[in-house]
Amino acid sequence: MSVPEEEERLLPLAQRWPRASKFLLSGCAATVAELATFPLDLTKTRLQMQGEAALARLGDSARESAPYRGMVRTALGIVQEEGFLKLWQGVTPAIYRHIVYSGGRMVTYEHLREVVFGKSEDKHYPLWKSVIGGMMAGVVGQFLANPTDLVKVQMQMEGKRKLEGKPLRFRGVHHAFAKILSEGGIRGLWAGWVPNIQRAALVNMGDLTTYDTVKHYLVLNTPLEDNIMTHGLSSLCSGLVASILGTPADVIKSRIMNQPRDKQGRGLLYKSSTDCLVQAVQGEGFMSLYKGFLPSWLRMKGERFLQTDLYTTCSPNLRQWAFLHGWIQLWVEAVPVSIGKLKKLRPKKDLGVNQTIYYGHR
Repeated sequence: MSVPEEEERLLPLAQRWPRASKFLLSGCAATVAELATFPLDLTKTRLQMQGEAALARLGDSARESAPYRGMVRTALGIVQEEGFLKLWQGVTPAIYRHIVYSGGRMVTYEHLREVVFGKSEDKHYPLWKSVIGGMMAGVVGQFLANPTDLVKVQMQMEGKRKLEGKPLRFRGVHHAFAKILSEGGIRGLWAGWVPNIQRAALVNMGDLTTYDTVKHYLVLNTPLEDNIMTHGLSSLCSGLVASILGTPADVIKSRIMNQPRDKQGRGLLYKSSTDCLVQAVQGEGFMSLYKGFLPSWLRMKGERFLQTDLYTTCSPNLRQWAFLHGWIQLWVEAVPVSIGKLKKLRPKKDLGVNQTIYYGHR
């Protein structure tokens, strides 16, 4: 065995397989963020289904009988009518989705950034490359994760179906996958994929570019350093822009995924995403496309902040220690760590290099 090969074997796994370690780390950070913000996601989905005009075609009286609720009343209603833990109904496929989506998006974005596009001569990553790279990475990740998103949306609506006296569709996550596969085949698992990837492209375009741009501006033009305050302000702005761009496609996606289907797996309410869009606007008005906007924005803001914090905090540890040590560090130290410790663990401000990297990773 040659000397370089022997030296490579002695390196920590995180240094030998950097992309695999980044995939795992981003997936773990996304999982923690998903658990913390999932009640907002459930509330958002329930709001998006309220007052669905297309249900009148099936003679469903739920649209007329159920009064419209806002975000707070919807969340409180779930707790009072279904139980507190039902705020996390559908969290398992949501975690599956985040592992596939966030991890795949992370690896794709960094590959495009480092290999396909590259940085400019001054080591700066142009905004237009961030836009294209972010959209492409989001589309790839979301297409791969569509089956888990489909199961998540349908499981989130199971509690409401029970209250309306309708039979439950699934006994659990694996039964949901098996049932959808048996009724609609492989194609059935990708129901709603068109508005889903449209949403992903719009959200990533707004999220990645806004976050990077705001963070870079704050670090270079204000007294703020690369710390929690900077991440929080950047997350607030990026979440707002992403929600404005992506909420209409998200509403269409959720309704197509949740619609009843015939024995061949074909939707009974909507023929396509365009048909869903037209029916929503004609039957409920244009603003129906922004149902669930507030919890969507709050969730994106909180999720982005948590993912960024965990990723930037744990990345140095993952680079320095063995792979398993980095995994343990994530759960034992990074999650419950105090704000003071986070500041100590975060890399120091360095204006000599471009810091506008995905999730703040340097």
